[in-house]
Amino acid sequence: MDLKSGYPFWAIKNGLMHAFPPLQADLRCEVAVVGAGISGALIADELARHGHEVVVIEEREVGWGSTAASTALLQYEIDTSMVDLAKQYGEADAALAYRACAEAIPMLQALASEIRDVDFARMRSLYYASKARHVGAMQDELALRRQYGFAVRWLGADALRDEYGIDAPGAILSALAARIDPYRLAYRLLARLRTRGTAVYDRTRIDHLVATARGVTLHTDYGHRVHARHVVMATGYAAQRWLKQRVASNRSSYAYVTDPIDDAALGELRRTMVWESARPYLYLRSTGDGRLVVGGEDDAVDVPARRDARVQAKSKRLMKKLHRQFPHLDVTPTFAWAGTFAETEDGLPFIGAHSQYGARVLFAMAYGGNGITYSMAGAPLLRALIERRRHPLAPLFGFDRLK
Repeated sequence: MDLKSGYPFWAIKNGLMHAFPPLQADLRCEVAVVGAGISGALIADELARHGHEVVVIEEREVGWGSTAASTALLQYEIDTSMVDLAKQYGEADAALAYRACAEAIPMLQALASEIRDVDFARMRSLYYASKARHVGAMQDELALRRQYGFAVRWLGADALRDEYGIDAPGAILSALAARIDPYRLAYRLLARLRTRGTAVYDRTRIDHLVATARGVTLHTDYGHRVHARHVVMATGYAAQRWLKQRVASNRSSYAYVTDPIDDAALGELRRTMVWESARPYLYLRSTGDGRLVVGGEDDAVDVPARRDARVQAKSKRLMKKLHRQFPHLDVTPTFAWAGTFAETEDGLPFIGAHSQYGARVLFAMAYGGNGITYSMAGAPLLRALIERRRHPLAPLFGFDRLK
């Protein structure tokens, strides 16, 4: 499955950081993690550091799927508002989902401090009203988040203009967000895992699997077999091919990165990511070297050739939108790209076992705009399921909520 178009910045910036071999023999393990993007790397690290014997298998080069195309905005805010989630599942579960993402950010910070050199930095998140009619719903959202202890404040039009130079009716400012280089983190995590004894194989495609009550056998397209007690399918937006049931809709999102911009010109954008209430929404955040990563213009295209053809036009539209908000900045695209992403109906991920395969095959479908925070929050959940322990997120993130 072709998951991206154009020139993703992270892959250009970092290049091929480490070489991992393809699988060339049969093997046995306790847990096979299929997928070596950022989700697979986070999950494998969680399992290995708690004593599980893990093997990681990737069909492409490591990190070369959706991870290379990610814009890596680390937020606790979910594409579905807390108010709307509360209408579907009740306030307690809505708060649980938001809190899980909030707790994932310091978890990622701790991991980044261990791995080092992955362009991690804490940021703030500014969610502004694209239209005056959005203000009432946003203030309801603000009130509910405050009720459950999230550190947020309202910026009126004047404060928003004074502090950020944004002309909008108002905004929610959150103190908890972060940025990271997802491609670099995935590579460095997997390289560390390999030095500690975890086998990592890329360019190894799983053709089919056979699951029983006692274990799972993965069959590669070259005829090798991996016998595992448990399998975690962390293949990102390609994971849908393993399920007969359709659980998400694939879409395309477009992004570009600028040249470095002077700190004085960036102002508060150096430490604040910005997104809007319109759907699809414009979003942006800075990098450690002062570039702006800009994204949006999402559409329902799921045909790689059509997505490829739209990258340049979409990046120009993003640039024009951004220039209207920040006319003093040079926001010309340097590299532009597009990537597949998937949306679930409620904006939540699917993390756990599906009835099609039974308890030995677990899925990590960290879909939506919070893929990395979902994966970080989901890693301990998957470990709990493998260890046959209960976890508070299991019902909310599981497939049973579709019933």
